[in-house]
Amino acid sequence: MTQSTGTLSVVATPIGNLEDISLRALRTLREVDYILCEDTRVTGKLCTAHDISTPLKRYDAHTSDAVHEQVLAELRSGTNVALVSDAGTPGISDPGVRLVERARLDEVRIEAIPGASALTAAVSIAGLKGNQFTFLGYAPQKKGRQTFFHSLETYTHPVVFFESTHRIIKTLDAITAVLPDAPVILLKELTKLHEMVFTGTASNIATELLSTPAYQKGEFVVIVRPTV
Repeated sequence: MTQSTGTLSVVATPIGNLEDISLRALRTLREVDYILCEDTRVTGKLCTAHDISTPLKRYDAHTSDAVHEQVLAELRSGTNVALVSDAGTPGISDPGVRLVERARLDEVRIEAIPGASALTAAVSIAGLKGNQFTFLGYAPQKKGRQTFFHSLETYTHPVVFFESTHRIIKTLDAITAVLPDAPVILLKELTKLHEMVFTGTASNIATELLSTPAYQKGEFVVIVRPTV
């Protein structure tokens, strides 16, 4: 490891409640030279809430190779950079993995500043038995979507994945088509004001969401439990 490089700090931020951030994360965000974030407006609210005045720079899935090279050059020259996502831990279903991968190849010092994660938060309150589950990230939007849902019936332990507002009903319908009797846990807006947990079959949960359109809004974690 090249000790003279700067440090890329991968910092977990709240997934909803702005108090869900560690003292170490706050100190790091104050001390780095700048913060790379998906949306400067979102991270700006977090910084304002915690009196952080560190400069913010945009970094998302559309970041160009030129920007990557610039950031890496600055890290190699001794600049300290924090990488955050809009919510949760960077690198988990998140574009930040590209920068982390490149930084590791360049032998830049990388440190994890752990904290909130929708994945671990959901599993912690789902009441799953055993110590195994499979995380599949976000369900595909188009290509591979049908294969994704058909694969659910091959697992013998719980499967966890993320889904968005606009596709949650279609996702529940797809689960119903493959595993109509499988127990499902749907967690909505974790740590936020409108946090909710739904349990039952996918069909039953879809009916509940359709009966109250407001229930369909937000970010979702879906847990499908095997029927065997």
